Amino acid sequence: MNKTILGIDIGSTKICAVIAQNNGDHIKIAGSGISKSGGVKKGIITNIELASKSIKEAIDEAKKIAGTNIDKVIVSISGAYTKSVESYGVVNIPDKEISIKEINRVMMMADHNANIPTDYERIHVLPYNFKVDNQEFIDDPLGMNGNRLEVHVHIITAQKTSLNNLRKSVELAGVMIDNIVLIGYASSIAVLNEDEKELGVAVIDIGGATCNLAINSSNSIRYNDYLAVGSNNITKDLSMALHTPLNEAEKVKLQHGSLKEISSETIELPIIGDDKKRNEVSLEIVSNVIYARAEETLMILAKSIDESDFKEQIGAGIVLTGGFTKLEGLRELAVAIFDNMPVRIAKPKKLDGMFEILKDPTYSTCIGLVMYGCGDFTPYEIDSNKKLRYKNEILESIKDVQSSVENIPNLKSQEKEKEKVINIKKLEKKNSFKDKLSRFWNTITQLF
Repeated sequence: MNKTILGIDIGSTKICAVIAQNNGDHIKIAGSGISKSGGVKKGIITNIELASKSIKEAIDEAKKIAGTNIDKVIVSISGAYTKSVESYGVVNIPDKEISIKEINRVMMMADHNANIPTDYERIHVLPYNFKVDNQEFIDDPLGMNGNRLEVHVHIITAQKTSLNNLRKSVELAGVMIDNIVLIGYASSIAVLNEDEKELGVAVIDIGGATCNLAINSSNSIRYNDYLAVGSNNITKDLSMALHTPLNEAEKVKLQHGSLKEISSETIELPIIGDDKKRNEVSLEIVSNVIYARAEETLMILAKSIDESDFKEQIGAGIVLTGGFTKLEGLRELAVAIFDNMPVRIAKPKKLDGMFEILKDPTYSTCIGLVMYGCGDFTPYEIDSNKKLRYKNEILESIKDVQSSVENIPNLKSQEKEKEKVINIKKLEKKNSFKDKLSRFWNTITQLF
């Protein structure tokens, strides 16, 4: 029995919907839909009606390709909405053996102890240090013996008003939100390997209008940040520097954008306000404008990592993903700015049935969302529904469904049995009528 998952990445430049099926052994992509984003600026919904229209367009396309109907979605949320806090919880173990119940209790206790502003709502409670009887950094306490269980957690919260706007936009598109996942978290799921998770790594998803940073350590997110800058800023910079319309500046960025080679060639571009006149522009100017914006963006991100106090814990270095990473020469510039730390440009992991377009770094978040829905997340987590999620939960639920289906008797045999019962009742009724008629006849003959 397959479980169907729909993930929607709501970006500032595009909306991406992906439908996947999970049978417990592997994930298979069944359909995808992409639409131009409307009503979203710098990761924030600014027009519910336009946003819902774009979301519906992407969902309808994905459903059409997949040939399936699904009404619950896992949706991304930008770091623009969020704040993070640290918390701690401790519980006693009455039966001396730690079960899912005890893990849930200690995480709920950490959640309860957190100092969360009243206008914010929890979307992730992520444990990064379990302790059993003062023994620290337990990978998985399940099944261990002990008297006392403690946990340190990283809690990601989001503004309630922003979450309500997100829910309204999705519901107007005809679907209900099943779960909400931070963009940096979803992208981390899609691009990181086990070594990077173990050594600690910073994942930076740079999209059209935003950068989302998530530092992963101890198999959990320890720090997240947001920057309202993306590849669209390069387009705007080029438009102003070259005095050309935005659509022409976007073409120049895609065709001639490079941080490696500086060409002395010239190109002709239309002038803003006068399409008939064309201006001759040197590609050297184009390269300088792009370099300046890319350098500034990476320097701000490097500063954020320095200020996070986790720089020493990211032994695997930096993983860059998102549409911005298609800029030629970005990795080399990033290595120089991030103090010669290891830097990798990452595409999403390959899944069965994945369409060619989805293999692009632009779609890391969306692929991460369906992987999250299929059970690929931190070993334990309290999600946006205040429900404990754990890795074996999805597999167990699929097996339960499969078992229940296998135990259902064959419908045809049920129908046959039903027909037999009906025929027997009809025969009994018919025989009963004959008996009554026979007794009546005997009575009449005796009288006469």
